[in-house]
Amino acid sequence: MKILVQRFHSTKNYTAGLMYIDGEFVCFTLEDEKRDVKVYAETRIPSGIYTLSLQTSGSLHTRYKAKFSFHKGMLLLNSVPNFSGIMIHIGNTDKDTAGCLLVGHTFCLGCSKITDSQKAYEKIYPRISAALLNGEAVNVHVVDEMITS
Repeated sequence: MKILVQRFHSTKNYTAGLMYIDGEFVCFTLEDEKRDVKVYAETRIPSGIYTLSLQTSGSLHTRYKAKFSFHKGMLLLNSVPNFSGIMIHIGNTDKDTAGCLLVGHTFCLGCSKITDSQKAYEKIYPRISAALLNGEAVNVHVVDEMITS
């Protein structure tokens, strides 16, 4: 499975993107802003290709396991240079992420946020986790934005 995150809008506070699974648009993404020097919990991950796995420990995993009957583990991006614990999860603004990829059903440019995050997560998670549990390689390809403001 190939997941593409195409960043399309970046500001001094956040980065918005489009997520595709095997070429099909599935949701919007939101990340922290681009920085030349990494600042913990305030910097987006570098563009690149990352493998994905399921993380079955940690407080976020425990919360999601209690919240979602389908939850098998957090979607974890592996080998992100200078980052650790980068996951795909629910959230609406850059305040909800510490470098992770947030997913949302809609993006509000004027509001600087994504919305219906749980709805987007419920859409993508079963498909991605099923591939991982079936032993399929899942890669996340993050490419830089087309528009900067």
